[in-house]
Amino acid sequence: MAIKVTIDLGYELNVKADYQTVFNLLADVPKSASYFPKVDQLTDLGDGVYRWEMEKIGLAQINLQTIYASKYVSDVAKGSIVWTPVPGAGNALVSGSWKIVDKKKSTHITFKSKGELTLPLPGLMKMVVAPVVEAEFEKMVEKYLDNLTRKFGGEV
Repeated sequence: MAIKVTIDLGYELNVKADYQTVFNLLADVPKSASYFPKVDQLTDLGDGVYRWEMEKIGLAQINLQTIYASKYVSDVAKGSIVWTPVPGAGNALVSGSWKIVDKKKSTHITFKSKGELTLPLPGLMKMVVAPVVEAEFEKMVEKYLDNLTRKFGGEV
């Protein structure tokens, strides 16, 4: 028996760093991932595919770990970095994108991410577990964006 938890997030911010600095860091998956909290291991599988293993989170007698792989494609001319899920590479499917726009005196960044996490738990646990997993993921993404914002010199 398993439950599925779906998370869909989107954020926008303006940072002080120039377009190229922002794009270069975000397009470099290992460098960008170094700003993401609770990453236990990031493995380069080649051809733009990275496997993420997050630290385990504990809920009472349950320990959960998110593992997934995504393929990353960057296009500097379009200001886009897109990642798509690699099925069968863990217990989650994660997709998303960065959209980066040069505003001359600042850089506008749009972040979107959608994840579907499959957890080996009975269906009755979904009411309890889903909100905790969603809140934990949201906190991690917000911390990630805060870390990147500081790296990019703060918000405008």
